[in-house]
Amino acid sequence: MSDGPKEGCWVGFDLGGTKMLAKVFDKDFKGLGQERKKTKAHEGMEAGMARMVHTVEKALEAAGVAKDQVAGIGVGSPGPLDLKRGMILTTPNLGWQNAPLKDTLEQAFGCPVVVANDVDAGVYGEYRFGAGRQARCVVGIFPGTGIGGGCVYEGRLIQGAVHSFMEIGHIPLVPGGPLCGCGRRGCLEAVASRLAIASAAAAAAFRGEAPHLLEAAGTDLANIRSGALAASVAAGDAAVEQIVREAARWLGRAVAVVVNLMGPDVVVLGGGLVDAMPALYKEEVGRAARQQVMPAFEETFMIEVAELGDDATVTGAAALARDLVVGRA
Repeated sequence: MSDGPKEGCWVGFDLGGTKMLAKVFDKDFKGLGQERKKTKAHEGMEAGMARMVHTVEKALEAAGVAKDQVAGIGVGSPGPLDLKRGMILTTPNLGWQNAPLKDTLEQAFGCPVVVANDVDAGVYGEYRFGAGRQARCVVGIFPGTGIGGGCVYEGRLIQGAVHSFMEIGHIPLVPGGPLCGCGRRGCLEAVASRLAIASAAAAAAFRGEAPHLLEAAGTDLANIRSGALAASVAAGDAAVEQIVREAARWLGRAVAVVVNLMGPDVVVLGGGLVDAMPALYKEEVGRAARQQVMPAFEETFMIEVAELGDDATVTGAAALARDLVVGRA
């Protein structure tokens, strides 16, 4: 247990596709304790939200913090969300519909609860404490199974009136291109997500062009995750390296679109792919972005790798709750 200050503690909660993570912070955002559990696909909404409450309770226990010392809870959740009501409208990975996160947690802990998109929360965490600290405009792009994005502009997280947006993964880049999960063709996700990369890498392995990947992970997409791709590149699978670099270049072209529209001073790259191959992504995304932006903007932004890792969403969610409930310190 921590013997740090307990007054005005804040809780961040990351409701990811495969995990629940609750972390308790003191008023200065020093971590006091946490609890992590695996999500259970299709366990049922009521059972799932009961496990959320239990996860927060265990995190408070680990931190030595009583319920009445919690000033607020921030939740980062996959969407789509109803931000005003603090509800998950639907989440395919969990099978939940119209899940009342805000009401459930407020009743359980008697404090304000703020619900945000998980990528938005992660970008806010990087703005407050990580690679985008105190920048005027920070855009975060997190390639994974899909590609999430978020933006903090002059200290405010940009959100819609009711829903989250900044769907960078669905910028249309390739006319008539591959089919995207959203139903459109040629979206950024269709050419630069981990799923797109893994599919191309599996085909290369099947053709005998990526022997190290074939030996380590086979051709099953479920096994070709970020770490396997990075290991394949490091082992000398040139075909896989080319696939990853081309995906990163597509990401850079999308960054150019965002720079032309938003004028960020910092673009933060995060997520599993970037964590596994940070130098490759920073190099390729930066080069492609500068080749595509208006010439006057080439030196107006920096490409940075996210610093908070798995803690980005919980930290950002807790900070967002604090900043919305009581205002910035």
